[in-house]
Amino acid sequence: MAAEFNIEARWPELFAALDDATRTAVVNTFASSWHEGWVPNREDVENLTDFVRGAFDEAEYDRRAAGAAERHRARAIVS
Repeated sequence: MAAEFNIEARWPELFAALDDATRTAVVNTFASSWHEGWVPNREDVENLTDFVRGAFDEAEYDRRAAGAAERHRARAIVS
């Protein structure tokens, strides 16, 4: 696990359009997973920030999340 959780500093452009409450909710969502050992990646952060700002609906978010999970599984099998 990375020594420091700095998701906003890593991809500030993804958080720029979010209000404070939404930004905090997104950061907390990823922080809880980070504490369990998962390191957020740009694709997952971009998908969630786009979803919460209304760029697409829940069905599209689910489709993107499923696609990302499948790509990660495929990479793990190859490794």
